[in-house]
Amino acid sequence: MLKTVFRSGDLPAQDRLAALDELWANDAHPMRVVSDTPEHFRATVRMLDLGAVNVVGLAVSPCEVLRTPKLIRRADPELCSVIVPLSGRLAVSQAGHDVALGTDELVLYDSSQPFRIRFTAKGGATRLVRAHIPRALLGLPADGLERLLARPLPAGAGFEGLLSRFLAEVTLSSTPYRPHDLPRMGVLAQDLLTSVVTHHLDAEGTVPDDSRHRTLMLSIEAFVRQHIGDPELSPESVASAHHISIGHLHRLFRTRETTVAAWIRRQRLEYARRDLADPALHSVPIHLIATRWGFKDHPTFTRAFRSAYGASPKEYRHNPVTVMIRYSRRRSTTPDRRQQGTQRQETRDSAPKRPPVTTP
Repeated sequence: MLKTVFRSGDLPAQDRLAALDELWANDAHPMRVVSDTPEHFRATVRMLDLGAVNVVGLAVSPCEVLRTPKLIRRADPELCSVIVPLSGRLAVSQAGHDVALGTDELVLYDSSQPFRIRFTAKGGATRLVRAHIPRALLGLPADGLERLLARPLPAGAGFEGLLSRFLAEVTLSSTPYRPHDLPRMGVLAQDLLTSVVTHHLDAEGTVPDDSRHRTLMLSIEAFVRQHIGDPELSPESVASAHHISIGHLHRLFRTRETTVAAWIRRQRLEYARRDLADPALHSVPIHLIATRWGFKDHPTFTRAFRSAYGASPKEYRHNPVTVMIRYSRRRSTTPDRRQQGTQRQETRDSAPKRPPVTTP
């Protein structure tokens, strides 16, 4: 999915800078690239489209990238862009601001205003991830981004940290994402970028409810995965970590037609099931796998596993394919909770009504 759209090593040294300049000058978001040492210019550009979000991984030698008023008049897709530096040095100038970035920061810029990006790594390359998204999808006021442009934002924690790690992962990882994964990943990137912006603008009231909901659920899911092996992980600890009430947390999970505790237990069971099916872990005792994923004792794990998959952990380990076939068949023939509720209600509605009890 991640494709290389430019690699300077494929061209003669004297043609490299001009080739990338032409590529970017004719883009839907036109820019120009210049360098004082064109004979030494090197760059690699890799791109991934996540629906509305376009992600680029860039490694480039010292140069400048410019977007001028003339280029803006030629084409302006009205994008909000974020740069996450991975190594080297760079500086961004826009809207009267000028910032030099470290690898623990990120920066926003706007396609509708002129900007200059300077890559200044001496004797090496600057590596970064850039993502952009139409501003309209952020659901913010027209001038909402203005005071954040070309400002250093910390990228080590919070939504900034989640966004930085997510973008680095999708451009650096060899994970074989499937085509239908990409739109979902685009939604995650959109929600994380929205949350970064609104966090710094203190404009929660301008963010669509569904975006806030998805972003909070994303943060909750990441927290649970990070602490899934902790036997003390509970709805109370999840709510506390996200500064929300336990009632609010339960309301969030109503849309999934499950409880928080049941969802956490399901995640633990899925991780344990994968370990049990892994031939490399066949010699690991089952009770240690249970402990690894947060189950406090072996009997509790065995009961939960049998209830979920219709077989004991030991039976599953010896024949996972057969167990999962039976499990899939059972699920396909069992009405879901909503259907069962409807059927029960229809039965009650059609049942003969008992006469009222009267006293003589």
